[in-house]
Amino acid sequence: MKTALLVIDVQESFRHRPYWQDGELPAFITNVQGLIDRSRAAGLPVIQVFHEEPGDAAEPFARASGHVRTLRELKITPDAVFRKSVHSAMFARDESGQSLEAWLRAQGVGRLLVTGIRTEQCCETTTRHASDLGFEVLYVTDATLTFPMRAANGREYSPADIRERTELVLAGRFARIVPSSAALG
Repeated sequence: MKTALLVIDVQESFRHRPYWQDGELPAFITNVQGLIDRSRAAGLPVIQVFHEEPGDAAEPFARASGHVRTLRELKITPDAVFRKSVHSAMFARDESGQSLEAWLRAQGVGRLLVTGIRTEQCCETTTRHASDLGFEVLYVTDATLTFPMRAANGREYSPADIRERTELVLAGRFARIVPSSAALG
């Protein structure tokens, strides 16, 4: 089965949000970069997805802000670039208007490696959606990044807590959870 690597929302926009923290960034970049490099060496398509919101330069996710671009630490030359304004990358479209799902099917891709920012939002949503569309999904948790969150009751959830919860709800239902070191093996 043909595999493709999805690199979702790994973009400068996040640096301009109040919740941004870069403590886990080096390990994340190392893991994503390793997957990009190994995917390239194996001849697998590397797909980049950006999240865009409407607005002017004050909105970090608006194209006008100049922040809807790859995080500066990551080196990527994607086979295709898609843009979305919703959580699931499966709704993303390329410059010609083709959806990511249609592109993947046209390329004969049946398995996806999901990586990107944020673990519990666009990465998890894409995983569920892709699974429901019939794709086999490998969720590469250590190649996703998230930030602490506070619940309505005041409880603080660390990135480790969020990753653990995401793995719990995805494993065996929507995806196989794999470390980046084993994602292509």
